[in-house]
Parts: sequence; C-alpha cells; structure tokens
Amino acid sequence: MHYYRYSNAEVSCWYKYLLFSYNIVFWLAGVAFLGAGLWAWSEKGVLSDLTKVTRLHGIDPVVLVLIVGVVMFTLGFAGCVGALRENICLLKFFCGTIVLIFFLELAVAVLAFLFQDWVRDRFREFFESNIRAYRDDIDLQNLIDSLQKANQCCGAYGPEDWDLNVYFNCSGASYSREKCGVPFSCCVPDPAQKVVNTQCGYDVRTQLKSKWDEFIFTKGCIQALEGWLPRNIYIVAGIFIAISLLQIFGIFLAKTLISDIEAVKAGHHF
Repeated sequence: MHYYRYSNAEVSCWYKYLLFSYNIVFWLAGVAFLGAGLWAWSEKGVLSDLTKVTRLHGIDPVVLVLIVGVVMFTLGFAGCVGALRENICLLKFFCGTIVLIFFLELAVAVLAFLFQDWVRDRFREFFESNIRAYRDDIDLQNLIDSLQKANQCCGAYGPEDWDLNVYFNCSGASYSREKCGVPFSCCVPDPAQKVVNTQCGYDVRTQLKSKWDEFIFTKGCIQALEGWLPRNIYIVAGIFIAISLLQIFGIFLAKTLISDIEAVKAGHHF
C-alpha cells in the first residue's frame, strides 16, 4: 500500500488582497503624479523640446514630480501584479525596493543630523542656483514664491541674494524694470489690499537698508527654515514615523505572501 503526503500549506487570501489594496493606492497615486507632471510639461512646451530641461540653470519641480510618479507607478504595478499572480520575482522586487528606500531615508536623516553645516551649505548653493533661474521656469518661480510667502523670508540669507538674478541685480549694466527689487513674495502683506500687488518689490533695495523691513521680509529662508524645524519637530517626526510604518507594513505583507507561495510550491514536490 502506498501513502501519499498532502501539504496543508496555502496562500493566504487575506494577505494577498491586502497587499493588492495597499499597492493599488500607490499605483493610482503614481498615475496621478505622472499625469500631472506630463500635463505641466506639455503646458510649458517641454514635451516638444526636452532640451529645455537641460538648459534650465535651476531645478524644474516637475522633474521631481515625475520621478516620484515613476517610482510609485513601478512599485505599485509590481506589487499589484505580484500579489494577484503570486509572482515571487515581482514581490521580491517590490519588497527589496521598499527596503532600499527605507534605509536610504534613514541614512539621509542621520547624515543630515550629523553634518548640519554641510547640509546648510548645500541648501544655500541649491537655493542660490534656483534664484538665478527664477524667471526661467514658471513652476520654479511659483515654488520659490510659495516658500518665501509661507516662511515670511526673502532670499537664502537675505534680500541681497536677489542680486544673483539678472533681472533683480542692482548693477549699472541691468536695464530691467525689476532692477534693485525683489519678487512680490518678499513683500510684507498689506491687510487692506485684496488684490496682490506684484510690483510691490520694485526699487525696494534702492532705499536705505534700515527701511527695508517696512516693505519686505529681511530674514533669509535658510534661517526661517532652521527656526521652523524646532517648532514643528513633532509634526516632522510624526510624518517620518507614519511613512516608515507604512513601508514596514508593506514589507511585512510582501514577505509573508512570498513565504506562503514558497511553502505551497515546496508542498507540490511531495
């Protein structure tokens, strides 16, 4: 008489469809980011001339949106298809990439804390390069304006940084109407004005420096951000912990599903 051994191992539908639901959100978010980025590029004519991106002296915010979109779309697709098709290769790709991103985030946070002066210098260089390109890209312009208005700051270390931009430079060689001025986002808001005065920064820096703070913010954005971080450390920490927990949860689901699939395949050999 022959005896046959049957394995009771099976793939958990709970983990399978929970991982699918987890990834479908990221996949849809990736599609949204990609759609928004491509639409923004089409509005700026970049899709018809990709060299515009390389000619920009600063950074195009749309590039960051597209990078995030590609990563989220790829991971979401691999996770969804890997879960539904019980494909170990796709699941391992998804799990390995999430682990890599998690440790990269952790490393960046630790290094930023240990080398604060270096980070500050790199951020200053980054901010100054984007000040030079302020008028070259509308999305970059809106990003800098939002940053300055939200933090009530002007330039990297002060309004003088806008001399780096050819339109706001105070040199005699400049014939720009914005010469010796600052962007409107540097202006102290007037509660009586219901319409934004985009010319409020014109010729401000031709006046005595002691009077600047009556019209514009004189604090640099680097100092403003350094002051903002300690005041909102719990919010920043909470966001970081929430993202980390989501990533750990995704890793747990993927590893569990991989283990179930491997157990079922191993059982088929008996």
